[in-house]
Amino acid sequence: MERVRNIVILTGAGVSAESGIDTFRSAGGLWEQHRVEDVATPEGFARDPELVLRFYDMRREAIQQKRPNPAHDALARLDATWDGELLLVTQNVDDLHERAGAANVLHMHGEHLNAWCTACDVRSAWTGPLINRPPCPECGESALRPDVVWFGEMPYQMERIYAALAECDLFVSIGTSGAVYPAAGFVREAKANGARTLELNLEPSQGSRWFDETRLGPASELVPVWVDEVLGE
Repeated sequence: MERVRNIVILTGAGVSAESGIDTFRSAGGLWEQHRVEDVATPEGFARDPELVLRFYDMRREAIQQKRPNPAHDALARLDATWDGELLLVTQNVDDLHERAGAANVLHMHGEHLNAWCTACDVRSAWTGPLINRPPCPECGESALRPDVVWFGEMPYQMERIYAALAECDLFVSIGTSGAVYPAAGFVREAKANGARTLELNLEPSQGSRWFDETRLGPASELVPVWVDEVLGE
């Protein structure tokens, strides 16, 4: 760790699962009893917007009742005390990293507590429902949708992510399946630029073979121990 200055951390559903937030997809291709194609694609939204808006309204309400767990707390502590560069890239669309106190968070798949106006392209903080088609706070049009990246859409701020991966000395993946691209390719991108790589996961991911080290167990147990090691505590 004495040679590590820049760290990029990728977090996935396994970090928030211990706070009671369901992982994205089951083995049967369902998400909370819905076909992913029906609730997580632009085509599904065009076909049945009420189903999609109702689905995300329920999730938006639910996550506001959840709380950060020790993994979120430990990463926030690392973010606050690390004296090098640190970027926390998350595939999660909840706000638990921020509520734990992390500041350097990039939501590559969007945020549940935002609404995106497709009329004026402005994203606004949003905690209430969208099913009643409220007007956009910026332009007044009723064109709001969940600010969540669906299948077939480009994740956010990819240039910034790849720039950070090119400069990092250590890449850490926590609670990810290693199955969803482009995030699943980050480990190889980091290795190609000379970074050390570490995986903290409940079970080996689909990309485990690319990591220099894999530690298995619940994120709420592994992450605090690893952060203590990094900070020499």
